[in-house]
Amino acid sequence: MRKNDHDNANGPNDLGHMISRRTLLAGAGAVGAALVSGASLAGDAPGHRHEHHAPQNPDLLSAVNDCVVKAQQCAAHCLVAFQEGDTTLADCARKVNEMLPICKAFSYQLAGNSPYVKALAAVCQQACKDCEEECRVHEDKHVECRECAESCAQVVAAIKKLSA
Repeated sequence: MRKNDHDNANGPNDLGHMISRRTLLAGAGAVGAALVSGASLAGDAPGHRHEHHAPQNPDLLSAVNDCVVKAQQCAAHCLVAFQEGDTTLADCARKVNEMLPICKAFSYQLAGNSPYVKALAAVCQQACKDCEEECRVHEDKHVECRECAESCAQVVAAIKKLSA
């Protein structure tokens, strides 16, 4: 046994059963290959069709996911401002924190082509409108607020296209 084979050997307390990195990686690779081949075999089942797996509203899904990212950045920026004693972003943080879980849920339902998409769209649209309005108050001074407001506006526009 080479010394490099066992990174965590503990001397006399080592049972000699330590797994080398090479063995661990080989095992992980084998498990991954089995999972991929299993998924491949399942996909070849008679009558199994893939076209219904793709999101039916990919542009809306993309806009919502972008909004989630921008909202997280805006919320993080608000927290930093609070730590520095600036509470002027309190209303902005509140609206972002109201909108964010709604957009996350909407994204999840969009990705799965849920029958709840239309009902959730109305709630998401209103939450994004409210968030955009508050973020616009701060957009000249805070880039995170501006980007969040713009992404909210894109979601609202994409939902309007869905409704049309």
